[in-house]
Amino acid sequence: MLDLIIIGAGPAGITAAVYAARRNMSILVVTKDIGGQAAISGDVENYTGYQFITGPELAIKFQAHMSKYNIEIKENEEIIKIEKEGDLIRVTSDKGSYQAKTIIVASGKRSKKLNVPGEKEFKNRGLTYCATCDGPLFAQKEVAVIGGGNSSLDAAIQLMNIAKKVYIVNINSVVEGDAIMQEKLHGNDKVIILNNSQVEAVLGDKMVNGLRIKREGKQETLAVQGIFVEIGLIPNSEFAKILDRNEFGEIKINFHNQTNISGFFAAGDVTDVPEKQIIIACGEGSKACLSVFKYLATHKI
Repeated sequence: MLDLIIIGAGPAGITAAVYAARRNMSILVVTKDIGGQAAISGDVENYTGYQFITGPELAIKFQAHMSKYNIEIKENEEIIKIEKEGDLIRVTSDKGSYQAKTIIVASGKRSKKLNVPGEKEFKNRGLTYCATCDGPLFAQKEVAVIGGGNSSLDAAIQLMNIAKKVYIVNINSVVEGDAIMQEKLHGNDKVIILNNSQVEAVLGDKMVNGLRIKREGKQETLAVQGIFVEIGLIPNSEFAKILDRNEFGEIKINFHNQTNISGFFAAGDVTDVPEKQIIIACGEGSKACLSVFKYLATHKI
């Protein structure tokens, strides 16, 4: 019988696992991948202790830290449901079923889809959701980044050093990302910002060769070979229907990372914590684990 099951191995899940291992808990980490959003982030300049590090480099350090402990990890598993069975908790994935006294849901978020013609057909054939992963494939090509927030600006900053031209296609009237990120793009003649622009379709033959947009009421076609979708994230919480969630699908927690059900805790971007940052996710993971430890010490299960 396990003390704790952790769902997810992003910054929150990995931190929780390290804390649990140091407390000598019996734990299992069940995850789709390792690193979460950190593994596909670009430059990270606000993580304490590192003036500069890339997301993938930081994710590797997280994983290396976790690997120093005897932590059992079930990778490449999709969680189907979590449920309460008396005093215990059962987690069911597409590959197995596991039981524990407590659980921390740290399943993070995933990229939103455009839901336009051609998106599904050209995924990984010129259309991608990760500039960090796939940017180098588009050297000296014309590309479009969809979105107007920090994630789209981060992608554009990476791509302006790789691509021939970078269009930022923004549905809003102004770009809303951090000022320091906007400054990095300002004055770069490779970057063209198209505000008030709605994506209508992804075009191509075997690979992407264009993007149809409607800009200020007029239809245009951008002759691009790459499209990077950066329009926000959706919480991976569909399996957690028994937990209270807000209108965005984020799991509701209190200051102790407790949910509405005893023994169920949550941490990181999947929760309703206001800011979604790597360092905050790590802090929330540690808090959740400390709350679990206190729960196990004060409840007879």
